[in-house]
Amino acid sequence: MAERSNALVLKTSVPQGTEGSNPSPTAQHMKYIGIDYGTKNIGLAVSDDNGSVAFPHSTVKAGPHALQEVVDIVKAQGAGELVIGESRNFAGEKNEVQEDIEQFKKDVGELTQLPVHYEREFFTSALAARQFAPEEGSRKANPSHENLDASAAALILQSYLDRLKK
Repeated sequence: MAERSNALVLKTSVPQGTEGSNPSPTAQHMKYIGIDYGTKNIGLAVSDDNGSVAFPHSTVKAGPHALQEVVDIVKAQGAGELVIGESRNFAGEKNEVQEDIEQFKKDVGELTQLPVHYEREFFTSALAARQFAPEEGSRKANPSHENLDASAAALILQSYLDRLKK
């Protein structure tokens, strides 16, 4: 079974209660946290203080305590807005993991009292795996590399940050 993952991105100092997939036009010069949601691991990434460049941060094991661990990191980093990866198939339809993502989005929004947005992402784990095994180009070449999920989160976060610049 193929591993599925998605992300969420968090940022600071943005009006609460906003939902949607478009970045806020007032969201400039803020620190962000990206989260790559997966059924086994949840990768985390952070941006620089200006919200320009994303860096891998850490990985949280998926399970009953993962949501609280992510919330704790969001609070520790002073995040103010979240963006979660939206998982779709090639036809643009929701795939199996999207139901879990929707629940995670709802729960993390309620626990943090922060707005939550979707960010589309495709093959971020495979792209991240190329950093560690470029000759293979897939996660299977090094599936347990501890920075893989955090690197995937950084790719998703960077995608979101780049959209903010447009």
